[in-house]
Amino acid sequence: MERLDKVLSHAGFGTRKDVKALLKEGAVCVNGEVVKDSASKIDLDKDTLSVDGEKIVIKENIYLMMNKAQDYVCSSKEGDHATVFDCVDEEYLHSYLGGDLHLVGRLDIDTEGLLILTSDGEMTHRLTSPKSHCTKKYLVHLRSSLSDDEFDSYREKLEKGVHISAEGDDGEWDCASAVLERAGSEVNAVFLTITEGRFHQVKRMFRALSNEVVFLKRVAIGELVLDESLAAGECRELTADELSLLKAI
Repeated sequence: MERLDKVLSHAGFGTRKDVKALLKEGAVCVNGEVVKDSASKIDLDKDTLSVDGEKIVIKENIYLMMNKAQDYVCSSKEGDHATVFDCVDEEYLHSYLGGDLHLVGRLDIDTEGLLILTSDGEMTHRLTSPKSHCTKKYLVHLRSSLSDDEFDSYREKLEKGVHISAEGDDGEWDCASAVLERAGSEVNAVFLTITEGRFHQVKRMFRALSNEVVFLKRVAIGELVLDESLAAGECRELTADELSLLKAI
C-alpha cells in the first residue's frame, strides 16, 4: 500500500502540491471512484488508477536498455560533453517508487554498446558487486591484427590473467581470468568476456599484451544481449524475458 499523492508524483504528475490540486479537481479515480484525499492509500497490485479517465500504469521501477553512442559520457551532470541521459525519452526522466533513474555501471566516452539504466538500487548493487562475477562481453577491434599463433597466445595469457600497470588513480593488479574469441573472419576483431569493471580495463588488458584497442563495444551483460536494432543513442524498456536474465544474476 502506498499513499496516493506519492504514487501520482512518482508517476510524473508533478510535486505533491500539484497532485493535491489535481485530486481536488476530482480528476483522479481509484477503482472507478473519485478520490480527493491525498493521504488515501492504493494497493499497486490490485487497485486500478486513472487520471482524467485515462488508466495509469504505476511502475515501482523502470529498466532500460540503451545502445550507447560514442562521445556521450556516463554521467547525470552536464559538462563539456552530452550525457547518456540526454538520449533518454522525457517520459522516463522522473523518480520512481523504487528510486531515481541511474546507471548500472559505466562505459568510457569513446565506448559504444549495452548500457542499463534503472531505478532499482538493489539490482544495481547486485550487478556491480565484485561478488556477483557478472560477465561483460565486448567486441574489440585491435590496432594490430592477430595471426592464429598470436591469437592462441593472447587467449592463453588472458585465461591465466594478465598483469595490469597502474593508470591514473587506479593501481596495478592481476586481472581475473577472461575469455577471448574470434569475432568472425576479421583478423583484428575479437570478443572479450570479463567479470571485472576496473578503470579502462579492456584497453589496459590489450596494452599489457602490446596491442591497442581502436574500437570497443559492449554487446552483452550476463545473458542479456544488446538489441542490435537499437540505433546508437536509442533506448527502450527491457522485456519481461530480458529482465529475468538480469534478475537471474
